[in-house]
Amino acid sequence: MSGLTYWAEYAWLPHANGSVVERDVLITVGPGGRIAKVTPESGPCPAGAVRLGGLLLPGQANAHSHAFHRALRGTVQVGSGTFWTWRDTMYRFAGALDPDSYLALATAVYAEMALAGITAVGEFHYLHHAPGGGRYADPNAMGRALVEAAARAGIRITLLDTCYLSSGFGAEVTKPQLRFSDGDAEAWAQRVDDLKPADHARIGAAVHSVRAVPADQLGTVAHWAAVRTAPLHVHLSEQTAENEACLAAHGVTPTRLLADHGVLGRRTSAVHATHLTDDDVRLLAESSTAICMCPTTERDLADGIGPARRLASAGCPITLGSDSHAVIDPFEEARALELNERLATRTRGHWTANALLRAGSEDGHASLGWPEAGRIEAGSLADFTAVALDSVRTAGPRPALGAETAVFAASAADVRHVVVGGRQIVADGVHTLVPDVAGALRTAVEALLS
Repeated sequence: MSGLTYWAEYAWLPHANGSVVERDVLITVGPGGRIAKVTPESGPCPAGAVRLGGLLLPGQANAHSHAFHRALRGTVQVGSGTFWTWRDTMYRFAGALDPDSYLALATAVYAEMALAGITAVGEFHYLHHAPGGGRYADPNAMGRALVEAAARAGIRITLLDTCYLSSGFGAEVTKPQLRFSDGDAEAWAQRVDDLKPADHARIGAAVHSVRAVPADQLGTVAHWAAVRTAPLHVHLSEQTAENEACLAAHGVTPTRLLADHGVLGRRTSAVHATHLTDDDVRLLAESSTAICMCPTTERDLADGIGPARRLASAGCPITLGSDSHAVIDPFEEARALELNERLATRTRGHWTANALLRAGSEDGHASLGWPEAGRIEAGSLADFTAVALDSVRTAGPRPALGAETAVFAASAADVRHVVVGGRQIVADGVHTLVPDVAGALRTAVEALLS
């Protein structure tokens, strides 16, 4: 998509002393869908340029997604319960999917993400096989459906193919979990080797959790990712029950178990990290492991408020994900990170708006293996999103406070334009590739419910 020129009314641009809002910004797209030149204070929009009103931000990275969980929205809000009772409902939806229905659902979900300003998703994928554990003719049919869904929705994807072998610390998988398991980590690695990257897709690895991958097989997954310099993600200490079971089985916390088996490190992201000891925080920081917080899911599932500020202060990069898709709104995730900390500490101002936007863009992309994305500057991928500054939520503040307005006032409904690799996939709030996203979501979810 080289040769295109975009003109932004305002844009959040990186500077040596921190990002600032500039006006009348001209952006030229060069070969490979990368930004060739960024010119602030360029004057009025020139003829031939595509005008992007509002505030232009880097495309947002959704660092943790389970696409099929989107079908649970609303359904799991009836009655009460715990994470574990919610999981039982989730298994029923998982059991209804096949490659065709997953393609339809994921295309709609990723299109919803695009409408929210998300240009890259990390799909934590463990729904590998047919119900009952039978193999499809293509053992990666479900994963390829997700990659194709991202292409149809026009966004980038990192398929985090997930190793899932046990129902809990060596116990056999249960009937709903049979389709998650490859039998052992070596078989998982052989299957994943057949997945190949594409222009819009990269392949990473994931350990579902220390309860789902036996300790003696953690190293196999970590080695696979290390040899390929691929991202490696893992659910960590989301529930106190997981910590207690790990201590009973191994005498150490989940974080220590991962550290002892080489899972932590600069390419690793620990998702949730809600219930940690002081030693856990130290291990994560010393290994430069990123932490993916999913505030809207963590509050929806009553997980608790994790020590995000302590982890960030210790040196862990923080990223954001929508996880179960109770909400798909990167601005809500960003402000919830700060507001949760305010509730926990009864003080304000733990992150600046700039830091929260960086978590959702540059650091999120890096955790997904896209270090060339997440910044509006020459050489970066031309992935950006424009947020209205004149809606009922955002009108009033000076444009110079655009970052604060976006994080603390805007919502996904304020996204007007989205560009990925120089191609506009959302124009004036309408998806250019999936015109009726709500209809596509309704049809896909109703098919599962039936």
